Amino acid sequence: MRILTFSTLYPNDAAPAHGVFVENRLRHLVGTGAVSATVLAPIPYFPSKNPAFGTWSRHAAAPAAERRHGIGVLHPRYLAIPRFGMSAAPFLLYLSAARALARLRRAGETFDLIDAHYLYPDGVAATWLGRRFSLPVVLTARGSDVTQWPRHAIPRRLIRAACARADAVITVSAGLRDALAAIGVDAGRVTVLRNGVDLRQFAPVDRTAARAALGLTGPTLLSVGSLIARKGHDLTIAALAELPAWHLLIAGEGPERDALLALADRLGVAPRVRLLGPWPHGDLAGLYGAADISVLASAREGFANVLLESMACGTPVVVSPIAGNDEAVRTADCGLIASARTPAAIAQAVRTLFANLPDRAATRACATQFGWEPVSQGQLDVFARVLAPRRRPGAGA
Repeated sequence: MRILTFSTLYPNDAAPAHGVFVENRLRHLVGTGAVSATVLAPIPYFPSKNPAFGTWSRHAAAPAAERRHGIGVLHPRYLAIPRFGMSAAPFLLYLSAARALARLRRAGETFDLIDAHYLYPDGVAATWLGRRFSLPVVLTARGSDVTQWPRHAIPRRLIRAACARADAVITVSAGLRDALAAIGVDAGRVTVLRNGVDLRQFAPVDRTAARAALGLTGPTLLSVGSLIARKGHDLTIAALAELPAWHLLIAGEGPERDALLALADRLGVAPRVRLLGPWPHGDLAGLYGAADISVLASAREGFANVLLESMACGTPVVVSPIAGNDEAVRTADCGLIASARTPAAIAQAVRTLFANLPDRAATRACATQFGWEPVSQGQLDVFARVLAPRRRPGAGA
């Protein structure tokens, strides 16, 4: 089976952590040997690589084409209009992707289907690509494409139409499936395939060595995620004011960095907060293993990979009470769901969990049910179901 994976959420040499969850899912799918893939991962056009422009400069630095883990990846540019251009984004994305796909077709590339990730604007554009090139489309919803964009009238209408037009829809949590149903998408057409975790990459480490490498001597919290408002790092920093013995490590980069440092200083906890910056995904196991508890205080998530990664390393989690988290944190061995998304509730959950920490082997067992094998098989089943009518004798192309 030959697929075209389409998403703006995909890593590149200039932003290796961007959309790594899409790449991980595809890598394991290709690893089954049942699928080969090309990735079309458009990037917003920007003329300057000057680091002063932050994320926009990284867009400019991304290569036009690369190979990642043996998979060919193309990064055509599309016109992105900051802040006010999201209503036009699906069309602008479609124009760029259609040109790139047409070039692939002229070069002799053929595909059985389009595997698109993130509903808006990516999924909307993908269904237009499918119609133009006569390819079936499978959409995967991942989080804020369901929890945020449907709040706006035009994206909501386009998302609903794209899900109706697609040959199949996947969500990474039951909560996202239910949220799609709430805006009028037929839940009967939605398959839930939660994220997986690489149990070989994320495994318990030598804690003594891991802690020594980071200079840790006391109880330590870890928060992994981009430094953006919805991740709630500010809440975890504020919770530290109620946890005087604790230190906090934050792995990630983003526009909130200065504000988080200022908050830590204002609350008097700056000496106990360490912003580590971007951390290679392949090295995260050492961070998880060194920490006593991982915290995820997000305002919204699809199905957070960091929870599975932490648990696979034997480190329990404290999470905010949002949809999807209860699908990962199912028992006390996994960790605790805070009673509210507030610093006080996070601090209380940390104290409660630390007073009765589960055995690290029991915490790892929470993650073993989320290996990649059933996820990949689930994708293959969906793809086969979509392609079956086209492969019957007499069926159209």
